[in-house]
Amino acid sequence: MPSNDARTLLQTAVPTAAAGALAAVICGVVAGGKGALGAVVGALVVILFMGIGLVVLQRTARSLPHLFQAMGLMLYTAQLLLLFIFVAAFKNTTVFNPKSFAITLVAATLVWIGAQARAHMKAKILYVEPESDKSEKPENAGSKS
Repeated sequence: MPSNDARTLLQTAVPTAAAGALAAVICGVVAGGKGALGAVVGALVVILFMGIGLVVLQRTARSLPHLFQAMGLMLYTAQLLLLFIFVAAFKNTTVFNPKSFAITLVAATLVWIGAQARAHMKAKILYVEPESDKSEKPENAGSKS
């Protein structure tokens, strides 16, 4: 993984994990051990889904740049639908508190999206590829007088 991609992934996963830890503490106090477990599971699901999506999107941008925007829109739509499916699937679980799970899932998703937007705003990504052959001198197109 190139350094820009790894940096972006790190700058989005760390705040999301911190928000998940905070949610686990809050849900643990409010709903007990099952609430904390629900918050941890919710944060892990978001980090896993969004992390995989980010890696897929970055590879698509590199290999098929003309599909980048459409792929991004499709990917985010699919991720949100999968998150809603997870909330619906675990609505009646007794393993952990489903409300803590759902609230943490939404909060961690919002933190991930905000952190990703911030990471992209701060990234210094070249939009013009520099020349790779540095042995040639650029020719002056002006007149020689």
